[in-house]
Parts: sequence; structure tokens; C-alpha cells
Amino acid sequence: MSSILEQERYTCAIGAMQTVTAIRRAVPILHSGPGCGMMVSGFFERAKGYAGGSTAPCTNSGENEVVFGGEEKLRRLIQGSCQVLDSDLQVVLTGCTAGIVGDDAGRVVRDFQEQGRAIVHVETPGFKCNNFVSHSHVVNAIIDQYVDRFARGRTGEPLTVNVFASLPYQDPFWKGNLSELKRLLEGIGLRANILFGPESGGVEEWQRIPEAGFNILVSPWAGLEIVQHLQEKYRQPFYHFPHIPIGSNETVRFLNGVAEFAGLDRARTEAFVAGEERAFYEEIDTLATFLLEFRYGLPSYVHVIHDASYVLGMAKFLLHEVGITPREQFVVDNTPEVFQAGIRAELASAAGKRHIPVTFDPDAGRAQEVIRGLSHPGRGLLIGSGWDKLLAQEKGLDFLSASAPSPYRLVLTTGYLGFRGGLRLIEDIYDRVLATYR
Repeated sequence: MSSILEQERYTCAIGAMQTVTAIRRAVPILHSGPGCGMMVSGFFERAKGYAGGSTAPCTNSGENEVVFGGEEKLRRLIQGSCQVLDSDLQVVLTGCTAGIVGDDAGRVVRDFQEQGRAIVHVETPGFKCNNFVSHSHVVNAIIDQYVDRFARGRTGEPLTVNVFASLPYQDPFWKGNLSELKRLLEGIGLRANILFGPESGGVEEWQRIPEAGFNILVSPWAGLEIVQHLQEKYRQPFYHFPHIPIGSNETVRFLNGVAEFAGLDRARTEAFVAGEERAFYEEIDTLATFLLEFRYGLPSYVHVIHDASYVLGMAKFLLHEVGITPREQFVVDNTPEVFQAGIRAELASAAGKRHIPVTFDPDAGRAQEVIRGLSHPGRGLLIGSGWDKLLAQEKGLDFLSASAPSPYRLVLTTGYLGFRGGLRLIEDIYDRVLATYR
């Protein structure tokens, strides 16, 4: 791997300020150099939330803080933020300057915690890790330093579950995906704490984390530290689904797996799933006439440049339920090597006798170069970020922007998860195909 990455599709560790921004009435406080918050929110597009981006308080550390330290400046910033910003939770995140100088932000924050303030600190210097990893660090810090205050006297509720899935803002469809997860899980009889977004209960929902009977992780690897930590801390087991379930096949597998894990009423689960499947396949039947009419002018193969969860989820859905063959796939989330074999095996099990090549490389520029050199018969589709638009035009591929950064697309509450998400993905793909006809 080269020392320089082209088109890195995630941010440094302080990018987990978006994890905080996604919690209702929570405020990230940055102990960092100027511009970090704007850089992060600018990368993710329209990602300021309640108090992110230019609104996020920042120490704007400079030469003086490098020489003399910035702890007192941080203390003054926290005091001012508590007076000016109406919030339920504040999370202090440290940047590279504080990490190199060695400022003890934790000591400063503990002084405020002892006063009863709802405030947390996390070490997130950019050189430490990326935001996929630091997301777990932020969540675990909130659990340890804030949520744990409310754990005493809480009794476990077997039908309450904490859900960890799409990373806020890193996944452009996080709001829609979490909303759909909540709907699906409540449909089979669970009470779901989704923790992030407008449909969560904000910090009050976070306070109920210790009450949950178990946790759900929908991800190949990102977030695994969270559910493992909760298992150790509160003895909560977890159900792990290895990718975002898109369409009918994988959503049914997900719901049946959760129901069996939780010991839910089988008849209720089957009735709910049957209703969802019926609605899904009614739309697929409607689609059949269109597919027959345009069968020679629709994409026959697809390349996906995305994180591991979407590469797996989209490849399975497009192959088995849409009829678009996954060709070379590119995982660009810097998946740790220890998880790569499992992801390859999951993709191979879904592909049957087909071989679907998958490359793990955070250098998306290299992925583009590989695609430039490929040639497959038929009409092709490229699913990636906005940075792949010109490549698709160059290669004559249909293009769908579905990952960050996505400057050519506005996403509000759209999601690709579940039965409804699968239908939406079909709509988005064929909408772009039909737009090429004159």
C-alpha cells in the first residue's frame, strides 16, 4: 500500500464529531486547530445537524497552545458553551494538536463531570484512526462516562434492543436506514433504541441502553467494539448481521435471525414478514413488464465502490433479486485485515458458482484505475461516490451516487435498507437508466 491515498472516502478520527451531531440536542466541542469541524461537515455535505460544522465550539488551537498547552483555553470554552448553547449532552473531542502536545482534556472534563454536567471526553487525534473506528470510541465513551450514571436500579427488558447500524453521515442513508430498522424490529414485537436521528428519543433513549435485553449490530466490522463492550459491561448478548440487508431475501433472513435469537413469538414474526413480502413482490410483479420491454437496454453488470456493508448488501440484492451481475467489487473503508476473510466468504456463499472479485483498498483512486482497464460485455452500472461520476461517463457506464462524498445528490430521509429500501434502490438505478433515453 502506498503512503498516499487518492480519494479517501472517510475522514480522520475527529470525523466522529458527526456521531455526536446525530444525537438530538448533543453538541461536539472540538479541542483542535481551526477548520477541523468545517472540513468534516464539508466532506459529508449538509451535515451540520443541531450543532455541527461552523456551529461546533472549537478552541482553534494555534502556536500559543502548542507552546504553552491549551487546557485552560478548553476549560473557558466549555464554560462558555454551557452558558450559550442549549444542549442535553456535550462531547469534547481532541484533534491532532492536543494529541501531539499532550493536553489532558480528560482531566478538564472530569472537573465539569464532578459538577453534574452531562459532558464526555474522547481522544480523537486525526493520526490515531479513521472515523469508522472512532465512531465506536465515541459511543463507548458516552456509555462509560454518561449512560453508566443511569444504570443502577435498571432492570433488563427482554424485548428492548439497542441497534447499531449505519454510521451517521458516513452513510448518506443513515436516517432512512435507522428509521426502517426501527419499523421492522417493532413489527416483530421489539422495542428498538436506534439512538441517532430525529426518530430517536435523544439522550433519554441513551439513558435506557442498560435496560436492553440484547443488542443488534448490522455491519461486517464497524461497531463491533460497541456491542462487545456492552456485553462485557452490562452482560448484554448481541446479534450480529454481517451487512446491510437490502430487499426481501436478506431482510427476511435478518428478521428471522433476530426473532430466533430473541425467542420471539414465531407466528407474529411470520405474519409480519408475510405481509412485507407480499407488498414487496407486488411491486416486483409490476416491474416485470418494464424489465421485459427494456431487457436489452438495461444494465447487466455492476461495479460497487463502497464500504464493506454496502458491497455485500448490494451485491447480494442485485444478483439474486434484480438480475444485475456483480463484477469487480471494491471495499474502500479500510477494513481491518482480520475481518477480510469473513467478508470474502460471505460474498462467495452468496455468489454460488460465480466468482465475484473483491478488492480491499482504501485508495479509491486505484479502484478507478482498475475499472478503467476492465471490459465486460453488455451495459454496465457503477455505484460509488460523487467522485466516480466522471469515470462512469468516461467508460459509458450508468452511474448511481450512493456513498460519501456525494455532492451531486440530495439525500434527506431516503434509505436502502429492508424491503422498502430495496424497492427504492431499484427505482434509483432504473431512473438513471431511463434518463439516458431520448
